Amino acid sequence: MARTAAHEMFDRDKASQALGMELMSAGDGLAVVRMRVTADMVNGHGMTHGGFVFLLADTAFACACNSHGPVTVSAGADVIFLRPTAAGDQLEAHAQERSVSGRSGVYDVTVTRDGDVIAEFRGRSRVVSPGRPA
Repeated sequence: MARTAAHEMFDRDKASQALGMELMSAGDGLAVVRMRVTADMVNGHGMTHGGFVFLLADTAFACACNSHGPVTVSAGADVIFLRPTAAGDQLEAHAQERSVSGRSGVYDVTVTRDGDVIAEFRGRSRVVSPGRPA
């Protein structure tokens, strides 16, 4: 796998790494990140806390929008939770660039467990440093 600016950014992402996330691939506006749900990520109903699902999707989004090189941040995001998950489940987030205009972009992220869609995320990006790689 060829390294991109997203790989460099992920290498410095202590929050995602502390949760056991792995960057599987990133480049050309795409990224795949996976994470195993631990017992510490489960809420009072025995389901994965939605914040951790959002964080996984947000990390994949960040890797996709930073794969081009300029420093890019989130301008906002929304998530729809479709299915619950639990401790021990392996989640995978697939991010894809949908549209870019000037310094703004739109990215969709699908979070799956064993091929089943558990959440859909849409992120809006903004390039903050066009001339400097991440």
